[in-house]
Amino acid sequence: MALAHDAGRTDLPLLDGTIGAALDRAVAAHPERDALIVRHSAGEASAEWRGGAGVRLSWSELANEVDRVARGLLARGARVGDRLGIWSPNHAEWVLTQLATARIGVVLVTLNPAYRTHEVAYALRRSGCRFLVAASAFKTSDYRAMIEEVRPELPALEQVVLLDTDDWAALVADGDGFGSPGTTVAAVEAGLTADDAINIQFTSGTTGFPKGATLSHRNILNNGWFVGEGCRYTEVDRVCIPVPLYHCFGMVMGVLGCVTHASAMVFPAPAFEPEATLRAVEEERCTSLYGVPTMFIAELGDPTFAERDLSSLRTGIMAGSPCPVEVMKRCIAEMHMDEVTICYGMTETSPVSTQTAADDDLDRRVGSVGRVHPHVEIQVVDPEGGAVVERGETGELCTRGYSVMLGYWDDEERTAEAIDGDGWMHTGDLAVMDEAGYVNIVGRSKDMVIRGGENIYPREVEEFLYTHPDVVDVQVIGVPDERYGEELMAWVTLRDGASLTLDGLREFCAGRIAHQKVPRYLHVVDEFPMTVTGKVQKYLMRERSIEMLGLESAAATETA
Repeated sequence: MALAHDAGRTDLPLLDGTIGAALDRAVAAHPERDALIVRHSAGEASAEWRGGAGVRLSWSELANEVDRVARGLLARGARVGDRLGIWSPNHAEWVLTQLATARIGVVLVTLNPAYRTHEVAYALRRSGCRFLVAASAFKTSDYRAMIEEVRPELPALEQVVLLDTDDWAALVADGDGFGSPGTTVAAVEAGLTADDAINIQFTSGTTGFPKGATLSHRNILNNGWFVGEGCRYTEVDRVCIPVPLYHCFGMVMGVLGCVTHASAMVFPAPAFEPEATLRAVEEERCTSLYGVPTMFIAELGDPTFAERDLSSLRTGIMAGSPCPVEVMKRCIAEMHMDEVTICYGMTETSPVSTQTAADDDLDRRVGSVGRVHPHVEIQVVDPEGGAVVERGETGELCTRGYSVMLGYWDDEERTAEAIDGDGWMHTGDLAVMDEAGYVNIVGRSKDMVIRGGENIYPREVEEFLYTHPDVVDVQVIGVPDERYGEELMAWVTLRDGASLTLDGLREFCAGRIAHQKVPRYLHVVDEFPMTVTGKVQKYLMRERSIEMLGLESAAATETA
């Protein structure tokens, strides 16, 4: 049996330049093609490029607006290496800010729109942001009030630009006419390199402890390029991006995947809305659709789904968490996504390390996260000893190559814990590599349940429970048990009008999976605790389950 190690192809060269240079190439090749379509507006105070309820910009128009914002930042004193935070749902100004900061070497610090005061203060203080671009408010988040509350704690924060006020227009106006020898956008950009830090993303993931993954032009530009290659993008593609921009899925796989291929970016709404996403795909004739599995589940279940013409779809990306097999099959059969791909990665690797291919058969696409990306190495190692395991065995997935982050911002200790001396990023994910090099993620190393000395991978149990006719979604966790050390608990969401008891669940499992994999506890919920990117926060589920079992143990064994 071969060792679980693989290296990606290298015949397709890395892009050796900056994000700004990639934007220039798109403009030069396809100046009049659609570049940015945003089907909503951040407010009424923005510039004249607003069209109706949203924004439509060609590549030449996009580059012009990006340069106006970049000049505005330079006029206000922004310099290479400064940090600028952005705290907002998906708006056109978000994309302009991303590309403008890349033009002038300002490090973009992307902030989770779900943050509250403690979290945003921590991220801004830790990264030393001089500038902040933010929405005034969105849904229950009053960003303006939260900024005012924490600003006394942030001595480095000099300027705040609120998108849905006159602030944005004033920033752009400051840049119009600005420029002197040595301070023009072009002059500043000429001094940048591909290895410069350009993005900090505070990744708490499912652990709740924020660390600032620092990424370079080379990191994220190439990852967007290779993801787009995996989806076979060209300038005729139109990519629907309902995932949040603050995360790699939106800003790298979305924005930079499109910039590097001159494909159109389509943003359906400020935050994910199933109906708005389906309408955008239909009306904009999108060829690709992004989402985490919960988004696709919501779209398939939307009351308007049957009415929508989604025949323009060809491909797309599912990522962020494991995709249920039945969901994948429905996306291919009912959403016309014949070439849909699965991507696997993490923020610290820019993010994608493996991807299924458009021509992989269905079993590969529903049973794996694909093979290693170009210019990347992966291996599966024994979590205890660190030795590379054989193919077919379970271990921790590690990745190495251009995509590995520069490090955690101002945190050498945690960087050293994550990236070993040989450059391997330890993902914390448990994986199996088959003989052909396809990787299957079987869980997080911290999610593995040890029941009576037996290792149980929740993903395996989840995939089985998805086959229950009334189960829409399911997450399996381990909870403490005096006898076995740990026992399984299933959290499930059900189809409208359905009910499920623990006895009914056990009857469904009887004789079909091993007895130790049958959940001892059942909890029926409307939704799971999640990050804004759709990753289930199992640590919160454990905490709540432990409390629930201790206080209401009888209810926890029924449909709580």
